[in-house]
Amino acid sequence: MLVVALALGSAAAYGLSDFLGGLLSRRTNVWSIAFVTQCTAFVAIGLASLVVGGEPTHADWAWGAVAGIGAGTGTALLYRGLSRARMGVVAPLSALGSASVPVIVGVATGERPTLTIWAGVALAIPAIWLIASERTGFVYAQTPQTGRAGLIDGVLAGMGFGLMFAALSQVPEASGFGPLAAAEATSIGVVIGLAAVLRQPWMPRDRTTLGAAAVGVFAAAAAALFVLATHSGLLTVAAVFSSLYPGFTVLLAALVLQENVHRRQGIGLLLAAAAVAMVAAG
Repeated sequence: MLVVALALGSAAAYGLSDFLGGLLSRRTNVWSIAFVTQCTAFVAIGLASLVVGGEPTHADWAWGAVAGIGAGTGTALLYRGLSRARMGVVAPLSALGSASVPVIVGVATGERPTLTIWAGVALAIPAIWLIASERTGFVYAQTPQTGRAGLIDGVLAGMGFGLMFAALSQVPEASGFGPLAAAEATSIGVVIGLAAVLRQPWMPRDRTTLGAAAVGVFAAAAAALFVLATHSGLLTVAAVFSSLYPGFTVLLAALVLQENVHRRQGIGLLLAAAAVAMVAAG
């Protein structure tokens, strides 16, 4: 099923961008990381939109702007959460939020997946949590106070990404990538606005921050693949399988950082594989 392949490609790109973003967010200012990430994503999607073309309507541009609010909020709060609490706690919270909001929207707008697809979606939800879990559970990266704040960041980031997914799903294929470019442009303003309200510096000031440019490229690819997935199948399927990105982050951590995949993560990966098979069969 094409929608599953595209959504998993999106998850892989999101997983890679979050892996790199998570590493950078603990070495320098998270708001600068978010700013550079979104700027790079805007440039990449903007160039793609010129190549692909399309005829977006005023409504499509508006949905793109709404998606940008979610993207900017989700990106900034996710990176802040990763700098405050364990990745294995923040990531699944954000992933569950990013999956649940579009599923609700999809059902509310008339999508009726088959029983087999629903079963696959039902398996994918706990798989997301298990894949990103840690042996140590809710352990804080800094102090209990900052850790709890990090958990809240994860929940709010998930809501932001869920809004982004739901809004982008309203943009038809004929519109091309223009509305997605508008989303990335809007997200830049959102990051700057949030940083200003919270009195945090957002301008890049060191070379480490510039590494976020690579994060932005992968984030742009992930968003583009998600849009293509929504054009190929149900939003409920595209959103849930795109939200399996913690699995790719875990695999990267195992390959690059030599982190062990513990038992719960292994069970989660098996559930994810079963979920993919069931949705593809449905």
